[in-house]
Amino acid sequence: MNQLFLFFYLSLSLSLSLSLSHLLSHSLSNSLSLSTSLYLSLPLCVQGFTNFDTECFQKYGRIWGIYDGRQPVLCIMDKSMIKTVLIKECYNIFTNRRNFHLNGELFDALSVAEDDTWRRIRSVLSPSFTSGRLKEMFGIMKQHSSNLLSGMKKQADKDQAIEVKEFFGPYSMDVVTSTAFSVDIDSLNNPSDPFVSNIKKMLKFDLFNPLFLLVALFPFTGPILEKMKFSFFPTAVTDFFYASLAKIKSGRDTGNSTSRVDFLQLMIDSQKGNDTKTGDDQTNGLTDHEILSQAMIFIFAGYETSSSTMSFLAYNLATNPHTMTKLQEEIDTVFPNKAPIQYEALTQMDYLDCVLNESLRLYPIAPRLERVAKKTVEINGIVIPKDCIVLVPTWTLHRDPEIWSDPEEFKPERFSKENKESIDPYTYMPFGAGPRNCIGMRFALIMIKLAMVEILQSFTFSVCDETEIPLEMDNQGLLMPKRPIKLRLEPRSNTPSKTTVTSL
Repeated sequence: MNQLFLFFYLSLSLSLSLSLSHLLSHSLSNSLSLSTSLYLSLPLCVQGFTNFDTECFQKYGRIWGIYDGRQPVLCIMDKSMIKTVLIKECYNIFTNRRNFHLNGELFDALSVAEDDTWRRIRSVLSPSFTSGRLKEMFGIMKQHSSNLLSGMKKQADKDQAIEVKEFFGPYSMDVVTSTAFSVDIDSLNNPSDPFVSNIKKMLKFDLFNPLFLLVALFPFTGPILEKMKFSFFPTAVTDFFYASLAKIKSGRDTGNSTSRVDFLQLMIDSQKGNDTKTGDDQTNGLTDHEILSQAMIFIFAGYETSSSTMSFLAYNLATNPHTMTKLQEEIDTVFPNKAPIQYEALTQMDYLDCVLNESLRLYPIAPRLERVAKKTVEINGIVIPKDCIVLVPTWTLHRDPEIWSDPEEFKPERFSKENKESIDPYTYMPFGAGPRNCIGMRFALIMIKLAMVEILQSFTFSVCDETEIPLEMDNQGLLMPKRPIKLRLEPRSNTPSKTTVTSL
């Protein structure tokens, strides 16, 4: 029934929008300089966002215009424009991300919240991600990294290639759910757990879903469909998570709270002294519904991005064994004889930072950054009309040969102390930039570093016959390989002690 409705609605929307075609094309074309290009992007995006953006950059330069369906989009790779959009004019003009509206119960999640609501939620959540809070949660992370290592040891004994995400996915899930609201799943050994199965359903995003195509081609249909209760997310899945989180929160409210520090408790604490539980006063703390939404989006965003980043990092190490050897030397120096990982020492590992930063350059968490112009504005002589999307193609920016020498090669030394100061912050943005960057950046980095150091203390990644080189990327919205990354995990024959390792 829904698909039939969408077919007729799509047909009606198409006929209505045809009359606007000339007006839209004329308006945006006049807003751009003569060096830019304007055309429909959706058919070309079948080849993949990353390839499409790179092709446009090579053909049109650092600024070009496209249409996503009927939505005008200005794509920028100019550093000064990026700084203006993401930093200087963030609060006044470019506060909000593109919103397709069909978010269901996640309408008030941080990633889609807008203007004053976003600012309030962000200010409440920010203290949860300080270094002090992360240090308190480090012990929880270590419990799950230990489980990850045990699972990998079992697989290494089989002497078979492994799909690395089958291990990094459960690790990410366990860390996120445990630090978010103290739920221990052990998803590596319990893959059928409802939390695991439901989050996987949430992540089954199809770029060619009729509902997504409708709102992408005709943005004005989004608010209408939202009022009709259409959503990108399966209702049964969101109902499961909201019911589970509400039950946990109810236990905290009645005094049956855990002594462990987690994000849910920190959000509940924000309500103390503020009558915000039902939304009567939204000036400080979070409402009950907002708390549940933030916990849910934390699971949704943290699981996929972290596990994918670890998978790409393992791939880069396996295909660059000299880099992995050098990283293992640093690990053996800082933590001799497989010593337990300490938070302070982990955060001060220079070469580990270089390796992870370079992996994020090649495979950024967000291959595109988007902001919406709240009003017409002129930047660097280009008039950006109200409601226009401004897009920064991060993947392409990170591989710009004018910025990065040998951009397709994995060279961690780019981010050494000597070279890092010369890197313009608006050419390297794996977590975004400005007030609306990824709030969980430091959390993700600590979680990834911990797992990788513990693995490399005992094992070495290597390529095998099943390893795809180079990786072919999927053409969906999330950055992921088209086929699973398969590597061989080999036990290290000897782990040098501190006295036998040459300092870096």
